Amino acid sequence: MIHEIFMPALSSTMTEGKIVSWAKSPGDKIEKGETVLVVESDKADMDVESFHNGYLATIMADEGQEAPVGESIALLAETEAEIETAKKQAPSYQQSSSEPAPAAPEPAAVTSSSETDNSSTATLTSPNSRNGRTVVSPRARKLGKEFSIDVNSLQGSGPYGRIVAADVEAAAGRSKTAEPEPASAPKPAQATASAPEPSPAPAAAPVGKTVPFNSLQKAVANNMVASLQVPTYGVGYTITTDELDQLYKQIKSKGVTMTALLAKAVAATLQKHPRLNSSYTEQGIQYHRAINIAVAVAMEDGGLITPVLQNVDQLDIYSLSQNWKSLVERARAKQLQPEEYSSGTFTISNLGMFGVDRFDAILPPGQGGILAIGASRSQVVATNEGMIGVRRQMSVNITCDHRIIYGTHAAAFLQDLANLIESEPHSLTL
Repeated sequence: MIHEIFMPALSSTMTEGKIVSWAKSPGDKIEKGETVLVVESDKADMDVESFHNGYLATIMADEGQEAPVGESIALLAETEAEIETAKKQAPSYQQSSSEPAPAAPEPAAVTSSSETDNSSTATLTSPNSRNGRTVVSPRARKLGKEFSIDVNSLQGSGPYGRIVAADVEAAAGRSKTAEPEPASAPKPAQATASAPEPSPAPAAAPVGKTVPFNSLQKAVANNMVASLQVPTYGVGYTITTDELDQLYKQIKSKGVTMTALLAKAVAATLQKHPRLNSSYTEQGIQYHRAINIAVAVAMEDGGLITPVLQNVDQLDIYSLSQNWKSLVERARAKQLQPEEYSSGTFTISNLGMFGVDRFDAILPPGQGGILAIGASRSQVVATNEGMIGVRRQMSVNITCDHRIIYGTHAAAFLQDLANLIESEPHSLTL
């Protein structure tokens, strides 16, 4: 029996994927549950694992190539005798797969060409979930055989510990040769305790050249175009942060981040204003059960991703801080699971760490509001006692979907958020 390996759908918005690497070469035997390839979606890299035993007969999409979701990219033969038959069938599969294929609603990668559409034969896992197996590049595996080296005993230097040709050559005492390996994953940045992670210094721009978008940048661009179809408006508010800043100084040493404090404050306010935690549908207003706060994070290789702190209203500030640090590290390493970047019900974007006073944020598709947070700065103000004083203040602007959230809703939300931050910040630690 011959099975087609299709480009999987790693998210509901994914229309095409990029092959980061093949963990197997044509002719290699594949065990059930073994990684076949790594696919890059718009947000993360995911392993594709086989549900069947067999042999990788032929590869129809090489590393670095992109393919639409649902397109056949390789064939899997259950026996060695079927390998040649599969190779002969490959051109016809490629021709038929050139027609647009509907995106699968759930991640699925391999289906049998002789069974029904419901018989999937592969699953997806995050790159750091290898089920105890070592991932080896095809060239490294071949060199291991040439040099009689057990590649599974080596320490990989490739992305996510993947063993590459240079590792085998180093073990054999030979000089390293060039091998077109996929770019290694960006090292996780250390999460700061004061604000969402700032992006690292940008690399020198290739002036005079056109650089193609990567998958993440394409997704961001598509989302921004989609947002133009939504009627939005913005409302601004100035919040005094003296009490919040004092609280942060007291609990910062316990691992609490300012991002967690702001997310907790927003979530507590959303409990009072469920309309702000809703989204537009053709049938009406969808009020979400959970309060999941997405936070914008810039990626080192370009693009933007919004890791999601889930059920923020139900977690304590210390757990939220730990979760946020983990999310940022895995986001930068492209190891987030789909639900960790696509389940947000409300978004916050903080450019305050760059000294930005105020800005307008673009509403993400599928959400009702996004809060843009500016820098907290010392300001000379008139106090309630009629005196002149110095207060730390920050400006926030909320962008809302006007189809479901009206100006009075946004204004009431901002007013309650300001009251919480200015008068009751210690309630965030309860």
